[in-house]
Amino acid sequence: MATSLKADSLWMSTVDDDLARRPALGGSLVADVAIVGAGYTGLWTAYYLASAAPSLRVVVLEKEFAGYGASGRNGGWCSALFPTPMSRIERQHGSAAAAALRRTMNSTVDEVGRVAAAEGIDCHWSKGGTVALARTPAQLRRARAAVAEDEDLVLLSAEEAAKRCGATGVLGGAYTPHCAAIHPARLVRGLARAVERRGVTIYEGTPVVGLRKGAADTPVGTVRAPVVVRATEAYTPRLPGTRRAIAPVYSLMISTPPLPDDFWAAAGLAERETFTDFRRLIIYGQRTADGRLAFGGRGAPYHFGSKTDAAYDSEPRVFAALYKALVELFPALAGVPITHSWGGAVGVASDWAASVGLDRETGLAWAGGYVGDGVGTTNLAGRTLADLILGVESELTSLPWVGHQSPQWPPEPLRWMGINTVRKIVTWADAARL
Repeated sequence: MATSLKADSLWMSTVDDDLARRPALGGSLVADVAIVGAGYTGLWTAYYLASAAPSLRVVVLEKEFAGYGASGRNGGWCSALFPTPMSRIERQHGSAAAAALRRTMNSTVDEVGRVAAAEGIDCHWSKGGTVALARTPAQLRRARAAVAEDEDLVLLSAEEAAKRCGATGVLGGAYTPHCAAIHPARLVRGLARAVERRGVTIYEGTPVVGLRKGAADTPVGTVRAPVVVRATEAYTPRLPGTRRAIAPVYSLMISTPPLPDDFWAAAGLAERETFTDFRRLIIYGQRTADGRLAFGGRGAPYHFGSKTDAAYDSEPRVFAALYKALVELFPALAGVPITHSWGGAVGVASDWAASVGLDRETGLAWAGGYVGDGVGTTNLAGRTLADLILGVESELTSLPWVGHQSPQWPPEPLRWMGINTVRKIVTWADAARL
């Protein structure tokens, strides 16, 4: 593998600010709403609260810096994907509820673009949709099944799919218009500036060590507020009492240098479509605004005890596998160096169901479990949490994911054994072209 690796992500190395740290919390204070986590969920919640009720005292507490987690490291798909299959939502809540959630997720993609434009956030927005390739007979069967279940997907012939994404061995595919390619770190950093303009205070370098009714505790003091929002996603297990609520599963990425025009003439992605295929172990990619290929996938191990650590952001074996998969898709990239490689954890609930809610008795609110589909879903979460906190009954607060409580993950070592066994089985099935 040709390498010229940097430990930082492509996204954070190309943001449009200097990443200067904001001040940390200096002591105890009182607020109307305390939000724990300055990623997309926390910042969207703050944005819509401050927009709807400017007099509210809203503070955001962040252990690292705004966008440190998945919000600043992801594949840059602002999509209408929802982690829970719509077929399951339809079985559990009925066809009308499933259709309402699908419509809302579709419109959420445009809402993110609207806010980015209104706030002057240059996140390289390009709504080119998503093309999912089928490159084996088994993948083609899955493509046809996916289209049969999802009215937003269009089945593509081999010629149509290859025209959008000129990878090798394309037999067909599926396309949806409901996705925009973005620069995720520019979005989260711009969103942080937007909430500050609305009077929200963000305290960085401020770990929260406990949540309880009416309070978020930190090592330097307590923030007291009638409503406390947990927006910690993959880092949720670090909080007391929530170790088994979310499992952090690592996803890794690599990127090329800007590629020449003759490469793109063959590779396509002319509308900056995001792309994937129908293998079982997820891959995802995009053509960046400056002409790179940013490409990622799963395959990194789950770490015992739901542990997260910066050391896990780099897995040479997985980076090598991603490079191999990328060259298999686009052989012209053989020998092209990798300029950036990075990773991070996504949050997975035990039933693969994202959720959002507010316990009115305790004032504790939450959102998460996006399974890597959070760029769009976090915006819906922020709008929904704002309505719940303000006591507004709306179409959003009646959606079927509101108030859902996922079961706890099993204790260790069962959790470690189960997640890593599934990962190995899926990897084997792809290798066997099943």
